[in-house]
Amino acid sequence: MNIESQQEKISSFQHLELLANQVVEGFISGMHKSPFHGFSAEFAEHKVYNVGESTKHMDWKLYAKTDRLYTKRYEEETNLRCHLIIDNSSSMHFPKLKKDQPFFESKIGFAVLASAVLMNLLKKQRDAVGLSVYSDSYEYYAPEKGSDRHHRMILNRLEQLLENPTTAKQTDTITFLHQIAEKMHRRSMIVLFTDMFQPGNEVALFNALQHLKHNKHKVVLFHVVDEKTETHFDYDNAPRKFIDMESGEEINIFADNVKEAYEKGVQNYFTKLAQLCAQNKIKYVPVNVGANFEKILTTYLVEKQAFG
Repeated sequence: MNIESQQEKISSFQHLELLANQVVEGFISGMHKSPFHGFSAEFAEHKVYNVGESTKHMDWKLYAKTDRLYTKRYEEETNLRCHLIIDNSSSMHFPKLKKDQPFFESKIGFAVLASAVLMNLLKKQRDAVGLSVYSDSYEYYAPEKGSDRHHRMILNRLEQLLENPTTAKQTDTITFLHQIAEKMHRRSMIVLFTDMFQPGNEVALFNALQHLKHNKHKVVLFHVVDEKTETHFDYDNAPRKFIDMESGEEINIFADNVKEAYEKGVQNYFTKLAQLCAQNKIKYVPVNVGANFEKILTTYLVEKQAFG
C-alpha cells in the first residue's frame, strides 16, 4: 500500500467514517501481497455448525451446495470484544497543525483515525467494540457492542475529540486505567493509544497496565509520537521557548545544546517501556503520527489470531 497515494485519498475526505473505510479497503486489497497471504479478507457471514448447537439458524441451502453444515451469524453475535482507550490529555494535541496539514498528523488525530480504522475492521468481522476516553478525568465510556447505532455513537464521540481540543489537561493514566479495568468483565482485546507522558512512578503505571490484563484480556499499547520533534528533536538552533502543554511550565533553550542528551534520554525511555511491556506480556508498538495505518491493522490481525 503506497503511503503517498493512501494519504492523498485520506486527505480528499472529511468524514471520519469514510476515511476509515478507505484505509481498510486499501489494506484488504493489498493483503495478498503481505505476510497475510492466505488470511481471508472476505468476512464470513456464516459459521461452521458444531454438534450440540441449536439448529434454528441452519442454512440448509448452503448445505445443499456444499454438503457442510453452517449456521447464519447475526449482527449481535461476535467473535471478539475489543475496547479502545484514548488518552485525551493536552500533550496528545501536539503538534499544533498548520491550516493545510491533515488532522492525523497530530497525536490525537492519529489516535482518532486509527481507532475509527480498527472499528471499521471490527464491524466487517462482526466483532463488538467499546471506547474509553480519559485525561485528568474519565471523560467517556461505552461498553462493547456491535450494532450500527453503537458504532455511530462512538464515531460521533471520536469526531468530538477532533472538534474540541483540550488545553491544560494533564494525564492521569494510572488512575483511569485501573477504573477501566474494573469495567472489563468479559474477556476482551484492549487497545490503548497514548503518548505515555505519564510523570511519576513507572511501577504504578505498569501495575495499572497489568490490571487491564486481568480476566485474560489481551492488551496492545500503541505509543503515539511525533518522531520529528519528540524523538529526533529536529529544530533549528534559534533560541526557542518550549512550553509543557499539560503543566504550562516554560524553558528557553537552544535546541542544539540539548539535542544529543535529549535523544539519548528518549531512546532509553522507549527501550525501558518496551522491556517492561514485554515482561508484562503487553504488546508495545511505537507509531509515528502521519504514517499510514498498515502497522495498526497488521498488529491487530496478528494479536487477534494469537488471542484465539
